[in-house]
Amino acid sequence: MRARYGVPLGIAAAGAAGVVYAAGFETRSFRLRRVTVPVLPRGMRPVRLLQVSDIHMVGGQRKKQRWLRSLAGLRPDFVINTGDNLSDPEGVPEVLDALGPLMEFPGAYVFGSNDYYGPKPRNPARYLLEKVQGRHGLNGNPPVVGVVHNPWEDLRDGFDAAGWLNLTNTRGTLKIDGMSLELTGLDDPHIKRDRYAQVAGGPSAGADFSMGVVHAPYLRVLDAFTADSYPLILAGHTHGGQICIPFYGALVTNCDLDTDRVKGLSRHHAEGRTSYLHVSAGCGANRYTPVRFACPPEVTLMTLVERQ
Repeated sequence: MRARYGVPLGIAAAGAAGVVYAAGFETRSFRLRRVTVPVLPRGMRPVRLLQVSDIHMVGGQRKKQRWLRSLAGLRPDFVINTGDNLSDPEGVPEVLDALGPLMEFPGAYVFGSNDYYGPKPRNPARYLLEKVQGRHGLNGNPPVVGVVHNPWEDLRDGFDAAGWLNLTNTRGTLKIDGMSLELTGLDDPHIKRDRYAQVAGGPSAGADFSMGVVHAPYLRVLDAFTADSYPLILAGHTHGGQICIPFYGALVTNCDLDTDRVKGLSRHHAEGRTSYLHVSAGCGANRYTPVRFACPPEVTLMTLVERQ
């Protein structure tokens, strides 16, 4: 009897321990990623950019809120929020409180699908099935029905009141120490709200530096930004794979981006041109899958320097 059930019980115990670790420890093991990106024109001083993404705030997440508030101590030159701030319709006040110190700095934002809609219980195995079938979000899936509508307008109003730029299918410019930083943003491609035609044409001639900002790094968007000669593109959405296999990596990206670029800095090529792409692994998780494994929550402090 022991020989028959010893291995299954051992596997079950290991699995249970993994769940406890993923939900109880790693999901609260917040990290700061630091990266240097050589994208600025010659003669510009280095610029420090803090990217925050995929907070997925749920009421009562005090440790996450304290950690986000502490990030103001990094003193970035500006902040970019790449969406999915909410995972709870009641979470707007806590998001605004947690980001309050960071909103003292110049910043800009785009929204993700979870800012607009509340999450629904979902079998995580469906992400693997959708990857095999080439279906992601509303890009091939039926329209979402019966969803909870989050109070995203309140979130928008809070960010706008702090002076952050709303980059929803539009452009904006930040002035930092006399430098003109142009930001071109899109609404979330995951739910087909992106309208690249409204911002097409590439960087403005009068900007010292230009970059693209979007929540979900779908290839059609990355191709468009790169073809228009944006040197840097920021995105989130993927959670870095969220549940990864040690020494292997992510299984899914929840979009059509390859898993080799599920998080961190990489390059994207389109029409003979190349852009740097940074995908944030984010610092939260959907309230119905509150686990992370081999993929701790994070934000990124980027130092933009002169091109080599």
